[in-house]
Amino acid sequence: MDRAGPSDAPLHDDDPLHDFAVQVAEAAGAMVTTWQQATRTLSPRLSSLQLEALLIVRRCPGINLTGLAEGVGATAPAVSRLCDRLEAAGLLRRERAPTSRREIVLVLTPHGRELVESLFARRHALFGDVLRRMPAADRTALLTGLLAFSKASDDDGG
Repeated sequence: MDRAGPSDAPLHDDDPLHDFAVQVAEAAGAMVTTWQQATRTLSPRLSSLQLEALLIVRRCPGINLTGLAEGVGATAPAVSRLCDRLEAAGLLRRERAPTSRREIVLVLTPHGRELVESLFARRHALFGDVLRRMPAADRTALLTGLLAFSKASDDDGG
């Protein structure tokens, strides 16, 4: 199946998927708001970029600055400054890689791990509150649709 990327062929008003895409994007707004609501209670307060960096370091243990820069879409100097701030907050630590004395890897501190885990717990609780108000069949349909959307977004189109 030939699928164009977002910059290759944007949906136009006459595209049959246009109206559906608009409806999905609008409906997803409540989910995004619930997702983001959990971050408002974090202490210390983090920018979205700082939080994204912590989540990437958690997901990719032993990542280096270059890998993190690629992950957040920023330059290495900008990510180095970002890491400086996260280190100063006691959330992140730079360590020598076990396989190379010259390479520096990034690891979450215990406080950083605790912060990320509390964020996940808060998100799970908020989603659970909303999901409890939905009929079981709708919850199942939501999960089925989200899993399909996730798979399609991960596909390389080939």
